[in-house]
Amino acid sequence: MSQGNTPILAPSPVSPAFSHIQWDPLGSLRLTAQETALLRMAETNPIEYTLADSRDASMYARVLLKLLAEAAAAGGGSGEVGKITEPCTEAKAMEALETDVLGVVTHYAITKLHNIITSLMSGSGVTVGTVFYVGKDGVLVDQWKALLRILNKGGRGDFFIQAGAALCLSLILVTACPSMQSTSRKDDKSKPRPTSYSSAVEPLEALTAWVVSQLKTCQGNTVGIAIPAMTALMTATESRHLFSASGGIKYLSRQLRSGGKKSATIKDKAAGSASVQQLYELAFCLWCMTYELNGSHNIRTDFAKDGLAVTALIDLVAAAPREKVVRVAISAMRNLATCTADENPGPAGMKKVDGSIFLTEMLACRLLKYIHYLGDRQFTDPDMEDDIKVLHKLLADNYKEMSRWEVYKTEIESGHLQWGSTHTEAFFKENARMLEGPDGDFRILKVLIALLASRDEEIVSIACYDIGEFVRFYPNGRQIAKRLGAKELVMSLIEHENVDLQRHALQCVSKIMVQHWEYVK
Repeated sequence: MSQGNTPILAPSPVSPAFSHIQWDPLGSLRLTAQETALLRMAETNPIEYTLADSRDASMYARVLLKLLAEAAAAGGGSGEVGKITEPCTEAKAMEALETDVLGVVTHYAITKLHNIITSLMSGSGVTVGTVFYVGKDGVLVDQWKALLRILNKGGRGDFFIQAGAALCLSLILVTACPSMQSTSRKDDKSKPRPTSYSSAVEPLEALTAWVVSQLKTCQGNTVGIAIPAMTALMTATESRHLFSASGGIKYLSRQLRSGGKKSATIKDKAAGSASVQQLYELAFCLWCMTYELNGSHNIRTDFAKDGLAVTALIDLVAAAPREKVVRVAISAMRNLATCTADENPGPAGMKKVDGSIFLTEMLACRLLKYIHYLGDRQFTDPDMEDDIKVLHKLLADNYKEMSRWEVYKTEIESGHLQWGSTHTEAFFKENARMLEGPDGDFRILKVLIALLASRDEEIVSIACYDIGEFVRFYPNGRQIAKRLGAKELVMSLIEHENVDLQRHALQCVSKIMVQHWEYVK
């Protein structure tokens, strides 16, 4: 699995119409005769020919960026073409060219710009840096703003041009990151032309903020627009750190959780395949972020917040939609479990965040059980088998060191409850008093009561059971549960449509209301 995977831009649905665009009548684009001639020449010659000379390549790229700017300003990207989502026949594409020529032009410019960038990335000699960064200091060309303006159009822009503009911009900007330049220098023996990272920082921050804003939405197709650009951002250390600083880890983990649950219930095969691919791409990005754990206290802290990242990854392993999704999730968790704070411990006085924190979360979410299942399966990737063995040993060793109460406490704090030996009468007979906490504030009981509002019906059922058992075995537990508001919350669940949850809620209420509940059980 390579971190350097170049993200793919799906073809424009109206691409059959590209060769039929007539440039001369399009006065609104304000093209000069020289620019029109360059577009025609680029259509008749192989792209390698156009990009062989840095001046021709730079001029061609700027003409395409001008096309984007002028077409978008004249309404391109907000017409009929934006509503087309399936690939067109040539006849349908020609019809689109007639009704929305600026929309087709915008698709054309994005497609050709992406072709330029990917060709420059895979070739030698002329590079993305020499085409999009100018002057002796290698400053980013001003025309990049046309791409950001397309992103800022939001819902008025079509999905193809937004995904394409974001991807092109990300590929241009990560080129300036020092970590990427040091990599390219190892491959290139000649003295490279300088590329100014400082000129790319502000655009990179704006692009990252846009990507994270797409992750904040709950719509899969909106998230899909941002995935190619986000994948490109994952190739550079600097852009990974910007992504984390923008809250990206939290929202990426949240998308993975919601996507993982949907993948387990999708019945339509085609929709399921699309969903699994998107899950893989999201998980791939989270996996890339784990390579910054050792060097950044802030990134370790972001991964540790609310246990969301670990929970999302374990949900993927539990759902096991495809081997490639499980593989990347397991690899990410190995990185989390083995990370250290030695290189960057963080500010003095702050809680140490390292692999032990993540291992505890993994145990609380019952990862050990899933690792047992995976250990019995055959996988095509030997690296995955190694990851499973390493994780199994780390989890088993940590589990031996934890008391049953510590396992339970960690599970409650994670909010990821599952039926097991810590949700039994025998456990509460032994540990009910532990719920009062060292400070007598009943913090763990309060968390349990808060979990009664969870959207996961199994979690609510377990919380009802645990609160009922606390009431039975803790002296004056009935009054404490009532005082903390448990009775009212559980009462509201006794008519729930889920029969199993309804039963647990009714039993919990009975334990709170009846002093000697065991006699009427």
